[in-house]
Amino acid sequence: MKVLDIIVKWFVGLLFIFSGLVKLNDPMGTSIKMEEYFEVFAGDISSLFHYLVPFALSIGLFVVILEVLLGVAVLMYYRMKLTSVILLLLIIFFTFLTFYSAAFNKVTDCGCFGDAIPLTPWQSFYKDIILLVLTVFIFVRRNQYISSFSTKTANIVLGIVLALNGFLAYYAIEHLPPVDFRPYKIGADIKASMQPSADFKYKYIMERDGETFEFNSYPKDTTYHFVEMVLLNPEAQPKITDYNVWNDDGDYTEETFTGAKLLILINDVNKSRYDKMGAINTLANEIKGEVHSIVVTSSDEASFENFRHEFQIALPYYFADGTVIKAMIRANPGLILMKDGVVLGKWHNNDIPTKEEIIKLIN
Repeated sequence: MKVLDIIVKWFVGLLFIFSGLVKLNDPMGTSIKMEEYFEVFAGDISSLFHYLVPFALSIGLFVVILEVLLGVAVLMYYRMKLTSVILLLLIIFFTFLTFYSAAFNKVTDCGCFGDAIPLTPWQSFYKDIILLVLTVFIFVRRNQYISSFSTKTANIVLGIVLALNGFLAYYAIEHLPPVDFRPYKIGADIKASMQPSADFKYKYIMERDGETFEFNSYPKDTTYHFVEMVLLNPEAQPKITDYNVWNDDGDYTEETFTGAKLLILINDVNKSRYDKMGAINTLANEIKGEVHSIVVTSSDEASFENFRHEFQIALPYYFADGTVIKAMIRANPGLILMKDGVVLGKWHNNDIPTKEEIIKLIN
């Protein structure tokens, strides 16, 4: 039993630590996912969930930091009577979320491991079922665990972990995620990522006389009845499917892939950091002639026109879906430098680059 205790301890502890750290790497992404859940629950359960949307970031930070602390606590067998109860309640909560997502197809990606390891709703649910079983095991065995750490030492370790988590969260919010797992990361070729990486391969599930058959090509025999077409190489699907930039004159997506472009991304002018627009304007003027600066926003035209006049933004502007802009950059406003569709640099509005930095990257 001791060997099993050790295996379960390390598996559960490390998985909770990994899950928490991956989400702490991108707190704004976790916040977006929490908002998505709150909106779904507001429609399906109670409108009271709407009141939680403004606190999505705080709630998300609390949950993911708790994940890491619980993982460390399990590894140290720290106050297991209390730790096991909190751990069990948390995994029950996660299991409910993933089941709800899978059964009702409400949130197609639970964000369990952030953007690092995307899981389908049912994969997330099965993962949580396994964790639930292991957590119940820990809960049942909680009185048998004896920590090799003194309470004082364990408290110090947890305090250090809490401080480091707080610093990581602060850095990721006030700058950008230290590790970018999204398809718009530096070095990504956005145009190429919008294309399949290989030809799609399918198998066709057909039925005849109550018997099921599989074919690699659609059968010409009309006595077979079509049941399902299954993609055999889903990894070949485009990594980016929703990147689209436009204005009243038409689609501008292809033009963003030509030459050096500085995209000034403003997701919502009402939530944008106004104090940063002066510095961004200055940069755009300094690099004029060498880099074409454009604004991409999800705000409506009337709102952006008012914003543009208020801050004297003499730059062409285009529109994009707000979800896409949030995926591209975790800042509002944020900057992305591209050359021929390849991402060369990304900056939070707290880290606006100099003209020299921009020129060095495009040459």
